Amino acid sequence: MSAKLFGTDGVRGRAGEPPLDSRTVRRLGMALVKALPRNGGEIRLLVGRDTRESGERIERDLAVGAAAAGATVVSAGVIPTPAVAHLTRSRGYAAGLVISASHNPFHDNGIKVFSGGGEKFTEALEAEVEAIIADATWHEPGGDAPAVPFVDEAGAYLAHARRVLDGHFPAHARRVAIDCANGATHEVAPALLTSLGFEVTAIGCEPDGRNINLDCGSTHPGRLARLVVERGCGFGVAFDGDGDRAILADAAGRIVDGDAVMFLCAKRMQAAGRLRGDAVVATVMSNIGLEIALRDLGIGLVRTPVGDKYVMEELLRDNLSLGGEQSGHVIFPDFLYTGDGIVTALSVLRVMAETGRSLADLAGELRTYPQVLLNLRVREKRDWMTIPGAARAIADVEGKLAGRGRLLVRYSGTEPLLRVMIEGERQADIQAWAEQIVAPVRAAIGE
Repeated sequence: MSAKLFGTDGVRGRAGEPPLDSRTVRRLGMALVKALPRNGGEIRLLVGRDTRESGERIERDLAVGAAAAGATVVSAGVIPTPAVAHLTRSRGYAAGLVISASHNPFHDNGIKVFSGGGEKFTEALEAEVEAIIADATWHEPGGDAPAVPFVDEAGAYLAHARRVLDGHFPAHARRVAIDCANGATHEVAPALLTSLGFEVTAIGCEPDGRNINLDCGSTHPGRLARLVVERGCGFGVAFDGDGDRAILADAAGRIVDGDAVMFLCAKRMQAAGRLRGDAVVATVMSNIGLEIALRDLGIGLVRTPVGDKYVMEELLRDNLSLGGEQSGHVIFPDFLYTGDGIVTALSVLRVMAETGRSLADLAGELRTYPQVLLNLRVREKRDWMTIPGAARAIADVEGKLAGRGRLLVRYSGTEPLLRVMIEGERQADIQAWAEQIVAPVRAAIGE
């Protein structure tokens, strides 16, 4: 069994295959409990999942393993990832487990772990769990995996999320459109927004176990953008499969990503005296235009590696109040220690209400540089600098950028993908340069 299980966002893989086969999942359940601090009391774990057909089986295997190590496990059923994070902290669970592969297709799944404080497990704790799993001196339980007892906790999470709007209502967005990606938000998001007084048009709310993220949600926001225009909405939001990210659309159907959300929220929070440290945390993927726009406001930008858990670690370290990713993971630590698509949407709606401005007006103040992101599916994650031609192409592009843009080459932490991101002054140039870097890698290890 491989010692390395955790990637940038928990354990991820194809459902039914290692590391998401029954045996490994049961060992993971036991190992998690073994690694948790022992304070003498009962160890209670909360599990939630998205709508993938494999979710309940993985939930049962996790619970069998955890119970064998002495824990009591209950399930909140289908519920957004951030809800599990909040409930773990507010309801006194020792840890929260989320069964989801986020924006990936249905045949993938994953396991994310939150500490009792509602934060994602640190790399040190993940390494401890991996070491316990790799120890061959103990065995996971066999036998059947019964259903996990259900607890209805969604109401407590929704009550917490409602606090974000704090009685404000945006005149520009009484009518809203949402795309729930046939995922974990398909019931809670429409219900919450309707209860707050919005006129809601919802799509992506018919999960069948296999259509999660299928041509919908935050990775395919075009359908939402068209719906916003067709229905005359002032605001649109597309969630991903587990509800921890949000991509927005303005009244004209223009897409508003995480960078723009961080900019407009940071500006408003600074004006209201709520932006601690006058700084925002973002990853290396955020556009250089965000950095420049924040600097003009006297706001610093702290960059981290890709992964919202790294953003959260930096937010906690420096006691800051806003961070996120261009992909739509935005974190407001005063409300939650992880990305939350619903909280993100409500936070932007609050800015619209407080300023009396439309989303298009607010987001339009951010000038972004042209950006290209190429994703190459690979057979193996070999060091690209050892691939003939790749190192030379990278050096050539870096020379051409020469302080007038950015180049980032990295492997995805959750998928077999090489990502090449370039920002520069001319779209045609950076597109050609990205292809120049990808070509030798595709020839050597591309699928």
